[in-house]
Amino acid sequence: MPLPQLRRVRWAVRATLLLGVAASVAANILHAEPNPVSQMIAAWPPLALLLTVELISRVPVHRRSLAMVRLFATTAIAGIAAWVSYWHMAGVAARYGETGASPYLMPLSVDGLVIVASVCLVELAGRIRLAEEARTAPPAPAPAPQPPREPAAQPVPAAPPVRSAAVPAAASPSPTPIAAPPKRSQPHRTAPTRHEGPAAPRPRRPVAETAAMAAQIEAERPDVTPAELAAQLGISTGRLRAIRREARAALEPVLEAAA
Repeated sequence: MPLPQLRRVRWAVRATLLLGVAASVAANILHAEPNPVSQMIAAWPPLALLLTVELISRVPVHRRSLAMVRLFATTAIAGIAAWVSYWHMAGVAARYGETGASPYLMPLSVDGLVIVASVCLVELAGRIRLAEEARTAPPAPAPAPQPPREPAAQPVPAAPPVRSAAVPAAASPSPTPIAAPPKRSQPHRTAPTRHEGPAAPRPRRPVAETAAMAAQIEAERPDVTPAELAAQLGISTGRLRAIRREARAALEPVLEAAA
């Protein structure tokens, strides 16, 4: 998927997340006591979830340990917000005329919408970040032209032996024919053997070019796995991870200078 389309989809997902959070905030305020303090306390959990999702989708993390910490914190905040909002929305739905299982099922639609939108927003942020890194990467240098190989020398065929002309019978004083001179053996000429060196190894593709190709393939095929991506690029999965780390390390000075 191209970068402009990814950005448009991110805005649509962000609007969906805001709609779900707004519904949760409204239900929490309606369930709270009619005073500003109670209403602010009730509205805080879904707002905290919204702010947390925005932070993890906008701020990149380069250490796996920090990424796991903030993912655990986001999961805890989402669980608290879902638990509080569920019972508040169930109480509001029952207060305003919903009966049977409706008051208990309706909050699930709001919480489920918020969870799905949050996951989609984080995933889109990662894809957009990879596409932007591939776009800002320096162009790969052109590969050096390979010198043409000289054709192998063909062996020179040996010249045929020279035969002496026969003497006519009328000019010979004796009827005995003159014997032909013995044939001289001609040495067999062969071309000198050319010892060619080993073939030059194929130059490795630059890191920036490989990262750009990987980002383009992921944008066109969102469901591609790392193993399939590495096989399509002609490299191993470990080499693909190393290329991504090198590309991020090369872009850090550029991002810091831009900031």
